[in-house]
Amino acid sequence: MSYATAATTTGSAASSTTRVLVADDQHLVRAGFRLILDAQPGIEVVGEAADGAECVEMARRLRPDVCLIDIRMPALDGLEVTRILAGPESADRMRVVVVTTFDQDDYVHRALHNGACGFLLKDASPALLIEAVRAAQRGDALISPAVTVRLLRQLEDGRKASSAAGRPPRTALTERELDVARLVAMGHTNQEICADLFLSLGTVKTHLTNIQSKLGVRNRVEIAAWAWATGTVSQGPGFQE
Repeated sequence: MSYATAATTTGSAASSTTRVLVADDQHLVRAGFRLILDAQPGIEVVGEAADGAECVEMARRLRPDVCLIDIRMPALDGLEVTRILAGPESADRMRVVVVTTFDQDDYVHRALHNGACGFLLKDASPALLIEAVRAAQRGDALISPAVTVRLLRQLEDGRKASSAAGRPPRTALTERELDVARLVAMGHTNQEICADLFLSLGTVKTHLTNIQSKLGVRNRVEIAAWAWATGTVSQGPGFQE
């Protein structure tokens, strides 16, 4: 069974409400997410999908601001749905947060490679779920802390192996762009970067756009991955071992 609520919010109200589509093959999970999110000011669950194919159809029809997608679903799995909705070949990319029970490295890597801007485990707290939705809406990314620690350890090991092989990182980023990339990798939001570097929000967004273009990456998660893999994080001010 699936449940969909047609979007009725228009005008100024639409701009202040984050519209969310939930896709999971378990009714209780969908109902739980709806209960948590609908209770928050400025967040509205506009649809529920019980399988991947239905999720793609509803996402294209309802145009939600954020899609919360499970991985193991009938018809299409969540990783393929993520690629369709948020991948580089998508004509109009959407913000996708993958939420799953399965804490597997290959799932994390494929989800992020396919364009996801967040990756949460289902044992995450309601507060983390809410923050992941809000982060996705404002263009930030949030990954479950346990997953983040493991990813960064892997990236750091890869960086050390690369350095030992005599392949120093190369970059065309300016010093200010490097500062921004470091803070992104340390989990700072755009507003926090503004405060730390004494920059306007527009300037920070311009730097992020330039960084993505120069590195050939699609989002903040990939900027962070690049910064950790190349050792850029530990090369700048404000980083502590």
